[in-house]
Amino acid sequence: MLTHQGQPKAAHGARPANASGMILQADLIRSAAGQRASRSSDRRPLLFDSATARDAEARQQRQVRIHGLKDLRRRYLVVKAKRDAAARTAAAAARAKARAQARAAAAERASRSSRRNPQAMARILLADRGWSGQFGCLDSLWTRESGWNYRAANPSSGAFGIPQALPGGKMASAGPDWRTNPVTQMKWGLDYIAGRYGSPCGAWSHSQSTGWY
Repeated sequence: MLTHQGQPKAAHGARPANASGMILQADLIRSAAGQRASRSSDRRPLLFDSATARDAEARQQRQVRIHGLKDLRRRYLVVKAKRDAAARTAAAAARAKARAQARAAAAERASRSSRRNPQAMARILLADRGWSGQFGCLDSLWTRESGWNYRAANPSSGAFGIPQALPGGKMASAGPDWRTNPVTQMKWGLDYIAGRYGSPCGAWSHSQSTGWY
C-alpha cells in the first residue's frame, strides 16, 4: 500500500524500524548497568575484607602496646620495691649504728664519770633496781672491801675491783672492760649481791658478822 507521498505504508501491528533500534539500545544499557552492578558487588566484599583486616591489625597493635606498658610497669614496680627495701634496710642499719654509737659514747662518759665519782653512778644503778634506800649499806660494804677503787687488787686472795670479785675474771660476764670500767664492776657486784644476799643491806649484815661477803 502506498501513502499519498509514495512511501509504502506499514502493515497493521508492525513496529517501525527506529523502534527496534531503541529497544536494542535499551537492552544494551540494562546489560551494561547489570555488569557494573555485578563488578561493584564483586568489589564490595574485597573492600570489606580489607577494612576488617586493618581493624584486626590495629586491635592487635593496641593489645601489644597495652601488654608492653603493663610489663614495663610491672618491671618498674619490682625495681622500685627492691630499691625501697634496700633503702629501708640501709636506714635501719644506720639507725642501729647511731644507737650503738650513742650507747658507746654514753658508756664511755659514764665510765669516765664513775672513775671520778663511782658513788654517784652507784646511786643510779641502785635506783634502777629499786634499792635507792640502800646506798648507805652498799657504801659501807664497798668502802671496807676496796675503798671504791676500780683498780684495787688483793695480792693474797686475787680479789679485784670495787666489789672485790674473786677471781676478778668473774666480772667478764658483765662486760669485757671489767678491768677498767667501774660501771661494769658495779653491775656485776650488784648482780652478785642480789643473787647471794638479796640486797646490799643483806650483804653488809653478813660482812659485819663474818668479815667477808
